[in-house]
Amino acid sequence: MFGLFKKKSPKEKLEARYKKLLEEAHKLSHTNRKESDLKMYEADQLLKEIEKL
Repeated sequence: MFGLFKKKSPKEKLEARYKKLLEEAHKLSHTNRKESDLKMYEADQLLKEIEKL
């Protein structure tokens, strides 16, 4: 309740998006390998951006 109205930092937003991309890539890996690889590439690019921060 104390952190209810706390804004997320840009780094926290990127980390949440990175985690979501990894989950989507894992789900797609069972059905569509090409789409999974694209999601992994996006996640990798996002990780590089996070590391710059």
